[in-house]
Amino acid sequence: MRFRITHQRITLTLQLVLLSQALFALWEMQWVTAGFTLLIIGITFFPVLLERRFRIFIPPQMQLLAIAFVFAALFLGEVRDYYIRFWWWDIVLHTSSGFLLGIVGFLLVHILNETDRVDVHLRPGFVAFFAFLFALGFGAIWEIFEFTMDQVFGMNMQKAMLGDPSGLTDTMWDLIVDTIGALVISILGWHYLKHGRRVSFLERWINSFIERNPRFFGGS
Repeated sequence: MRFRITHQRITLTLQLVLLSQALFALWEMQWVTAGFTLLIIGITFFPVLLERRFRIFIPPQMQLLAIAFVFAALFLGEVRDYYIRFWWWDIVLHTSSGFLLGIVGFLLVHILNETDRVDVHLRPGFVAFFAFLFALGFGAIWEIFEFTMDQVFGMNMQKAMLGDPSGLTDTMWDLIVDTIGALVISILGWHYLKHGRRVSFLERWINSFIERNPRFFGGS
């Protein structure tokens, strides 16, 4: 309960920062920045929408991690140019995205594997493999999105540099660190299904998700 209150306060603080940036951009008639920032604000409300509209409880730790990632990647990275200011920012964020997408992919197939409404019974290794491919798939889709934005709107999301005007090096490193993050989560998820011990943070989050969403796992 205490962490949930802390999570709500941090989320509200980030949303207020984003709102102030959007208002400033509107005042300066920076329409693209304002629209992009407002879009980010909308994304931060997505976990609340899932919980209220679809009755899917997401552990506060996962919510905070997801919102912090969106803030760091889209606002600090794209709007405030942290990708250019700090060479390591892109690496950290893409590794984190591999973690997050791996967790989402793992929970998705774990729900299908456990629910009585779907006759699917997958081995732990396949569940972990699906989570790994799920994260890599979305990582590839994001790189396609960056390429499209650069080509259509003249942005520099692929971080094209003098020695690599195509942005290929940035894209490949993004996919490599995505793979590393997804692999770590897949191994932790496999360990959870194989041994069922609450050792890692992922296993604690998975158990919290299962306990608060019993209807997906044969509960009432």
